[in-house]
Amino acid sequence: MTSPTHQLPTQSTETSARTTPARLRDVDALRGFALFGILVVNIAFFATAYPWHGIDDPAYASTLDGAVRATVVLLFELKFYLLFSFLFGYSFTLQLASAERRGAAFVPRFLRRLAGLFLLGAAHALLFFHGDILTTYALLGVVLLLARRIRPRTALIWAGVLIGLVALQLAGAALTGASLATDPAAALAEGRESTEALAGSPATVIGEHLRSMPQMLLGLASLQAPIALAAFLVGLAAGKRAVLADGDRHTRLWRVLCWVGYPVGLAGAVLFASTGGTTGLDPVALAVTVVTAPLLAAAYVATLYRIFPTRAGGRLSRALAPAGRMALSNYLGQSVICAIVFTGWGFGLIGHVSPLAAVGIAAAIFAAQVVASDAWLRRHHYGPVEWLLRALTNAALPPWRRVEGA
Repeated sequence: MTSPTHQLPTQSTETSARTTPARLRDVDALRGFALFGILVVNIAFFATAYPWHGIDDPAYASTLDGAVRATVVLLFELKFYLLFSFLFGYSFTLQLASAERRGAAFVPRFLRRLAGLFLLGAAHALLFFHGDILTTYALLGVVLLLARRIRPRTALIWAGVLIGLVALQLAGAALTGASLATDPAAALAEGRESTEALAGSPATVIGEHLRSMPQMLLGLASLQAPIALAAFLVGLAAGKRAVLADGDRHTRLWRVLCWVGYPVGLAGAVLFASTGGTTGLDPVALAVTVVTAPLLAAAYVATLYRIFPTRAGGRLSRALAPAGRMALSNYLGQSVICAIVFTGWGFGLIGHVSPLAAVGIAAAIFAAQVVASDAWLRRHHYGPVEWLLRALTNAALPPWRRVEGA
């Protein structure tokens, strides 16, 4: 099966939280919003191992459980994944422009950044969450680097080609009668085995991650990587056009994205949810979702950029931005917290938490991260993992604490 959606942009804006222009703050706020959606999706795969094998946990089969799962599929699955990937491509253009202004050598710095991202992702996948996407991001980042000079229109064309190829692949599977799902009896047995392994000890957790790695790599290569690259390219095109730099200049674009994105995107999402989402693995529903989910993700962006200029929207942007500036630290932190709660790294509650309770835990974790991120950035220039990645990128230690009054 394919892995859940847990992409992460690791290139946030790096201006002081107290001096960040609203246009950059809103990008960080968008990243913070996406961070919450990613956690809502990912926590379901921490709470039980059955979805990894294409089947729902039989212990939670009530109407309420089904409704919660369907809501997550409808509004979150394969949408926030695209949003994060889009932001990676957009933020790439910000870093490229910053390097050009300073006259810095961008290519070797960015390659070091990707190498650091790959190492972080490999450790993340081995220890805490074998659905990691950071290693794939690091590899796709090389493609983004090679494509940095293409025109926005060309980037959008190639993004469309990639999405079309994935959709055609899935449609072909449907036409030939191929099934992406595993045998239900085998899936139940595998889900039970994986749940027991992840609830055991750190050693059994790592062993299960290693055992599942080939399956995860297949899902990444066949579905998530090409779609993530497509979103990278859309972000690259948007960054070259500075679409998020001044939201007030694009009010017509935001309206069109909402008018088109919500009806079309939600229609595809309803089909996707009705077939079980990434658990059901229906090739027709997946093919439709590959095409329509980007429109729903775009509608989310448009909605926020229509809200951010308002007084209430400004407060929302200021609240979310610190979490977005520390997206890498928060993303990895989410995995560590969930591993402690659900796996053998801590309490081993996997298989004992309902879908509704899991969503509640996700909301509590994110709320704590919002508060903690704001407090941290009042004293530090960067999140802890961002600081480490920046040190690897620059081959020099950046300042750790913020100078009072700076």
